[in-house]
Amino acid sequence: MRLWSLHPKYLDTQGLVALWREALLARAVLRGKTAGYRHHPQLNRFRECHSPRAAINRYLAGVHAEATARGYEFDRSKFGSTGSVQKITVANGQLAYEWDWLMRKLRKRSRPAYRRILEVSRVEVHPLFRKIRGPVADWEIVKP
Repeated sequence: MRLWSLHPKYLDTQGLVALWREALLARAVLRGKTAGYRHHPQLNRFRECHSPRAAINRYLAGVHAEATARGYEFDRSKFGSTGSVQKITVANGQLAYEWDWLMRKLRKRSRPAYRRILEVSRVEVHPLFRKIRGPVADWEIVKP
């Protein structure tokens, strides 16, 4: 499961569809509707929110907005109300780690998407998040 802190606009089609599916799975986990992935470390930041369900709905809303902007028809009925959710902080170290990961992934999988984001100088975060200074998150499983 990869719930990107990066803005979904950087993902290629395959990545955006995968993110949608994985975020829906995360929603099911947070709602207690599935036995799998209950202990996945990426869910910690949602569980630490005042309202984890509203937070994952807000996350899905951000992915849905990007899909809609691209002309895709992701089903809005798959997630509930977003209400007022406080932004979740994400450290610039975590963003740098995710950016490097995404660059490696796109270089192999989607050269056009890779070339498109090569020019990015200021990386934007998913609308649910707010960037702060800091290292890679302690829940991240760092791979070389």
